[in-house]
Amino acid sequence: MYFNTEIIKAKMNDAGGKKNPFLFGVDFEMKEGFFIADPLSQRDILFYVNGIGNFDGIDFLQSINYNNYQFEIFPEELTEYKKRFNRVMSGLKRGESYLVNLTIETPLKTSLNLKEIFFHSNSDYRLLIPDKFVCFSPECFVKITDGKIYTFPMKGTIDASVPDAETVIINDEKETTEHNTIVDLLRNDISRVAHRVQVNRFRYIDEIQTNRSRILQVSSEIEGTLSTKYISEIGDIIFNLLPAGSVSGAPKESTLRLIRESESSCRGFYTGVAGYFDGANLDSFVLIRFIEQNEEGLVFRSGGGITAGSELNKEYSEAVQKVYLPF
Repeated sequence: MYFNTEIIKAKMNDAGGKKNPFLFGVDFEMKEGFFIADPLSQRDILFYVNGIGNFDGIDFLQSINYNNYQFEIFPEELTEYKKRFNRVMSGLKRGESYLVNLTIETPLKTSLNLKEIFFHSNSDYRLLIPDKFVCFSPECFVKITDGKIYTFPMKGTIDASVPDAETVIINDEKETTEHNTIVDLLRNDISRVAHRVQVNRFRYIDEIQTNRSRILQVSSEIEGTLSTKYISEIGDIIFNLLPAGSVSGAPKESTLRLIRESESSCRGFYTGVAGYFDGANLDSFVLIRFIEQNEEGLVFRSGGGITAGSELNKEYSEAVQKVYLPF
């Protein structure tokens, strides 16, 4: 089930050419991942991708009282975040990057286990590797449908309770710059694997309900046309787009160096990519909104985009705001 990324890519190409369904996942550092043939028939890894999943959770959900669960977070101090933030800002000022995704780790205590969180999460994309992590992502990586490839970069978050929140986030200069940068990056990425690339929708608003509040997030839609032999090259297509631009930054190579210098450890599967191929079409997602289980307990991993115009307190608050359960 677990392989290095070259083997995963080859298996994806082979299965795609044969039109055999599969589930895959790749870590952020692109060192390892998993590949599962005929994923609907197994229960080692649970998944849900836009209405398709390998479980029946109705009885399980009915047995749990979600009105009385514990969820307590312990964010790092602003002074600790500031150290990494300043490293990133120094790199931005040196011209090493225009946009850096900086992440944090937030220990938490909850009366729910990873499986319970997976089943109850209200999210289009969910993934559970038992005893390792659960992910309830709102962010598509790419969709491949009928010879077309789509991506939906998501950049810009605001508490929906802020007065006139939609106008505030759309008119925010820093958020606009960040979103424009990521749209340009992903448009260029898609151009590496497709032609006739275009932006269909630019900076539209999605609303997400969490256990702490409602938040608004800003997305765009980019489309490209693939070659006629794309189905036997699905692995190559996906790996040519990794790591995901929305959770790394631009330009990628120098930004990745800056991330390694600024973050204390490897991300592993957090901010990696996973997806499901049904034999004809592929839907994939970025592994964000991510709770990891380690020897010390549970850790929620979150982050946000940093530009030269970023403000320390706002970026810290956004990263902490993303620590939530989607129910």
